[in-house]
Amino acid sequence: MEETLNNDSGWRGSPELWLEAAYEALLDGGVDSVKILPLASRLGLSRTSFYWFFKDREELLAALLSRWREKNTGNLIKRAEAYADSIAEAVLNIFDCWFDRSIFDSRHEFAVRSWALRSPDILEEVQAADQVRLQALTAMFARFNYAPGMADVRARSLYLVQIGYISMQTQEDMALRLTRIADYVEIFTGEPPAKRDLDRFFARHSGAQS
Repeated sequence: MEETLNNDSGWRGSPELWLEAAYEALLDGGVDSVKILPLASRLGLSRTSFYWFFKDREELLAALLSRWREKNTGNLIKRAEAYADSIAEAVLNIFDCWFDRSIFDSRHEFAVRSWALRSPDILEEVQAADQVRLQALTAMFARFNYAPGMADVRARSLYLVQIGYISMQTQEDMALRLTRIADYVEIFTGEPPAKRDLDRFFARHSGAQS
């Protein structure tokens, strides 16, 4: 992490530090909370320190959007393209996104979608992300010989259910949620998952928290 010293007061922070503070502000209070002076106060830094790393607030907001795009869209596509022996295993690879915050950040997803309700430009970004994600999921089903129409509908069912969870801020007991995994896989694919696939999935998420 690059850090910059201020000759007057010592530490200016770093781009990552300012971005992390902006991220927390976005999650806590929405995009209106992402303002330079409150962020400086939160960090205990001068307002002018911000300008060593970002040209203006718009550049900081763009960095937040880039972080969302790279993590959530990028990782979902990687999971859709990951190796799988069966469609059930492929869908369980996607489920990793919903159970591992290091792969897919649901709180950031909700914050960006809330931001999109107020900004046509951000709405366009979200819609573009939805399209790219759905294309990746459709291609995943197509790899396992689903007809084009069926691949499209199953991809939409898989994706839109989770976006509904996020948008509604649904809270579930994790143990209960895990008991539903096999049934979800069967609903989304039309096939029950093999025990070995479920065992691998549960082993990956044995420490998952809601």
